[in-house]
Amino acid sequence: MKAYRGRIAPTPTGLLHLGHAQTFWIASQLARQAGGQLLLRIENLDPQRCREAFISAAIEDLAWLGIEWDEGPDRGGPCAPYIQSQRIERYRKLLGRLQTAGLAYPCRCSRKDVREAATAPHDKGDEPVYPGTCRPAPGQAAVFDVETAPHVNWRFHVSDGEVVSFEDGRFGQQSFVAGDDFGDFVLWRHDDVPSYQLAVVADDHDMGITEVVRGADLLKCTARQLLIYDALGWKAPAFHHCPLVKDDSGQRLAKRNHALSLQAMRESGASPAAIRSRFIE
Repeated sequence: MKAYRGRIAPTPTGLLHLGHAQTFWIASQLARQAGGQLLLRIENLDPQRCREAFISAAIEDLAWLGIEWDEGPDRGGPCAPYIQSQRIERYRKLLGRLQTAGLAYPCRCSRKDVREAATAPHDKGDEPVYPGTCRPAPGQAAVFDVETAPHVNWRFHVSDGEVVSFEDGRFGQQSFVAGDDFGDFVLWRHDDVPSYQLAVVADDHDMGITEVVRGADLLKCTARQLLIYDALGWKAPAFHHCPLVKDDSGQRLAKRNHALSLQAMRESGASPAAIRSRFIE
C-alpha cells in the first residue's frame, strides 16, 4: 500500500478564516493518524489577487494553530514544487496533451456570455452550465488561430450524460452527471492563467498525494477533476470533503464576505485550543 501523503493548499488572496483552519486541521489530523506526510502548497495562480503578505500570514497562522507540515515552504525542503506560480510550464504541457487528444477546445465566451446563454433548468446553483456555444460539432476538430486571436479560454470537452462517481471520506457516495450537473469547464483562462481544475490535478499527481482534503463546496469540482485524471491516464487520489463553517446568518465563511480572520481572532486573545474547539467533528 502506498504511504499516505496529504496536503494543505491555501490560496493567498486574503487572510485565513475559521473555515480554512478547520479544513487544514482535519487534513493534518488525517495525515498524522495514517502515519503519513503532510505537504504545504501555495496556490497563487491569480496574479491580480494573490499577495506575498498573505503567504507569510498563512504560514504564521498555520504554525500558530499547531499544524506541522513535512514538505513545502518554510520547512527546509525545496520550494519550487510547492508554489503553483512556479509550475506554469508543467500545466501548459498538460494542456497541450489534452489539446492533442481532442479534449480541449478554444472558447471565446466570457462568464457574462455563459450566464446570459444558460437557461434556468441548467443552473445548478454554483455556476451556469456552459451551453456549448464554441464546442466543435461531433467529428469536427477544434480550429482556432491562436496567433491572431490569443485571448480565449480553453475548455475541457465533457461527454454529456457520463456519470462521474466517487466515494467521499466524509459524505459517502457521490455522483454527478456531465452535461447536467456541470458542463464543459475551463482548463486555461483567456489571460494565460491555468485553471484551478487543471493545476490541482497536476500538483496532486506530481506530489504523490494519496488523499485530498478540502471543503464540501468543492465536491462538484472533484467530479470535473476525475475526468482530467482519466484523460491523462492517471490514478486519482482518495477524497475527503469537510463540512463548511457558516456564520450566524447561515452563510458559509468567505474572504470576499470579510469573514473574521484567524489573525484577528489571535490578536484578540483567542488561543489555538479555543479555535479548534469550534471545529465541526
